[in-house]
Amino acid sequence: MSKEGAKNWYIVDGYLPYKGKVEGDIFEGHEAVMILNCNDGDAEIFMDIYYEDRDPDENIRITAQAKRVKCIRMDHPDEIGGIQLDRQLQYSLRFRSSIEVIIQYGRMDIAQSNLAYIGMMGYSE
Repeated sequence: MSKEGAKNWYIVDGYLPYKGKVEGDIFEGHEAVMILNCNDGDAEIFMDIYYEDRDPDENIRITAQAKRVKCIRMDHPDEIGGIQLDRQLQYSLRFRSSIEVIIQYGRMDIAQSNLAYIGMMGYSE
């Protein structure tokens, strides 16, 4: 069986954008983490959130079910262990998984009228 991802992932550029919505549209400023589990078993994942000016929030438990994608909105505290992230402040993420997964990160920034969406792979090892 071939390797399907990695067990350790890092996303360095966390920065919740302005929350507002584009007038008359469904777009809302947010960040999301997508976890793809291609394996036959569930992935038990621990997420740590690091900040510039305080101790990290550690060991936030996430389960990515077998052969599924798990999408996490970083502005939804109920999806990240009850943590309320401040907007427009830098943070970084570390993920430690029981099995190999693939992790991607995306940001919808609507601070300007033409929008900006970035999607990037995390660093893995």
